[in-house]
Amino acid sequence: MPTHHDLPARPDLMVWGYLDATTPAVLEIDSGDTVAMRTVPAGAGAFQHPDPTAVPPEFSAVLAGLPQKGTHILTGPVHVRGAMPGDTLQVDILDIKPWMQWGFVAVIPLKGTVPEDFDVFEVMHPRIDVAAGTCTLPWGTVLKLDPFFGVMSVAPPKHWGRLDTAVPRAFGGNMDNKELRAGTTLYLPVFNEGALFHAGDGHGVQGDGEVCITALETGLQGTFRLTVRKDLHYTQPFAETPTHLISIGLDEDLDDAAKQAVREMVTHVCMRTNLSRTQAYMLCSLAGDLRVTQTVDGNKGVHMMLAKAAL
Repeated sequence: MPTHHDLPARPDLMVWGYLDATTPAVLEIDSGDTVAMRTVPAGAGAFQHPDPTAVPPEFSAVLAGLPQKGTHILTGPVHVRGAMPGDTLQVDILDIKPWMQWGFVAVIPLKGTVPEDFDVFEVMHPRIDVAAGTCTLPWGTVLKLDPFFGVMSVAPPKHWGRLDTAVPRAFGGNMDNKELRAGTTLYLPVFNEGALFHAGDGHGVQGDGEVCITALETGLQGTFRLTVRKDLHYTQPFAETPTHLISIGLDEDLDDAAKQAVREMVTHVCMRTNLSRTQAYMLCSLAGDLRVTQTVDGNKGVHMMLAKAAL
């Protein structure tokens, strides 16, 4: 019988600004267990609310208790027993809920898609209504929340050393893909014993591109089922929903990210059908939708959505 585990938002259960295969696990679980992980916003130290009473005490405790400063505060890592290099970690995203009324959106000098046009620092704090599932922008526009985690990751290969969380790579990380919402399954290649899964960078809502460098940065709680797949040997992140396959391309060059997303989708279509690579390529041209995931994280992202009904 699978066991459920809870990781609250506490500094001793988190890392700030880095991914490192030598980081000790904060929890060990069996394959197939579920874990609820509570997270706090990214970039936290720079974006305190003008009303200090609006900042949740848990968040303030994390800021005070973590020594390493950086971009993303991640909950984890979680060691999944039995995971070994060459395996694939199946991450079933069972549930995602905002737990903060607090959040921010910021423009930061030298960051974003067009930094030459916006050489300013400006931050806003939309009002989040957790019960209604909405946020209200300062000028009155109301947006429906569509929460997801900007960062979901296993630990990078040990010989890569300690990496900044900002750049997404083969281990996943800061992919900022809004399709990775509740109900989606993410597959990540495993590079270390135990996989060492992290989650963080909660986004209340984001458009494809995340053009100004931030989404609605806020605290989320996610429930994940983590399963070791010995039968899958993926080398790049891949995802699927009940209705779609989602290939993920990551590269400094947006064209090369698009090429990777196409190549990955062709490979996965061939794995699931009797189509040749040429036939799969043509199917992607007819039924696959390429979308710009994000343009701001060093390695840019492009993902392809392909309806399973087209297979």
